[in-house]
Amino acid sequence: MKRVFRKIFSRPPEREAAPPLPSHIEIIREKALKGHHLEIVQWGQILLESIYVPKDPVGALEWFTIAAKAGFGPGHNMRGRCFQFGWGCEQDLQEAARCYATAADAGDEWGRYNLGILTMRGIGQPQDLPKALNLFRTAAHNGHAKSMNLYARFLEEGWVVPQDRAAALDWYRKSAEGGDYRGQHNYATALVDAGQIDEALGWWRKAVVDATSDILLAMNKKLALLGNKRDPALETRVQDRLKEMGVPPSTEDAKIRPEQSGLTEAQ
Repeated sequence: MKRVFRKIFSRPPEREAAPPLPSHIEIIREKALKGHHLEIVQWGQILLESIYVPKDPVGALEWFTIAAKAGFGPGHNMRGRCFQFGWGCEQDLQEAARCYATAADAGDEWGRYNLGILTMRGIGQPQDLPKALNLFRTAAHNGHAKSMNLYARFLEEGWVVPQDRAAALDWYRKSAEGGDYRGQHNYATALVDAGQIDEALGWWRKAVVDATSDILLAMNKKLALLGNKRDPALETRVQDRLKEMGVPPSTEDAKIRPEQSGLTEAQ
C-alpha cells in the first residue's frame, strides 16, 4: 500500500495553481490522505467527476484500489464500476463482476445491487435470474432502495418467483420512500391504477428530478393518459428534461424490460 501512496503523491502537483478547494471537498481530501477508507473512496469519486478538480480516472482507480486492499466494500464496488465502464482502465466485465461479488461479500449493498444487475443481464457471467433475485431480495431487506424496486419488479412480473402484486406494491412504496426514482415512478403507476391520481402525481414530481430518459418517456406516456387530471406543469417539466437529454418526447410504449432495469443507476 505504501508503494501505491508514493506513486500517487509523486505525481506533479497539477492543481497547485488552481483555486483552493471548497472546505467540504478539502476535508475529504485530507482525510483520504490520512487513510480514512470512506474518504478514500469519496476522493476517488471526486476525481472521476467533479467541477473542483481535473478528471483523473486513473488516479480514481488507484484510490479505489487502496480502499479495496484494506477490505473496504465500497472500494471493491467502485473498482467494479471502473472495470465495467473502462474508467481509468481497459473494460473488463468479468473483473467487474468479481469486484462486485467481493463488495457484496464485504456487506456493501451497492456491490450486491450492481452484481445483481450484471447477473440479471448476463454481463460478465451467464445470466442467472434466480441468483439476481436473491441478490436484490437481500439488498432490499437490508434497506437498499434501488434493490427494493427491482425485487418488486420480480414479484410483480412473476420472474422466477410466484407472482405477488400486493407484495410488489409494498416494495415499490418502500423504494419510493427510500428515494429511488424508478421506485417512485412504478409506485405512482400503481397508484394511478388504484385511482389515487393526486398521490401518484406527487411521486412523479419527485421522480422527474433525477429520472433517466427511459423513465421520463414512460412517465410522459402515463401522464398523457390522465385526462382531466393531467398536470400540464409536470408534463412540461418531463418534456423539458427529455429535450435536455436530446431525446424526443414520445408517448409510445417505454415499458422497462428486465434486461434494461436499473443498469444506469448503479453506483
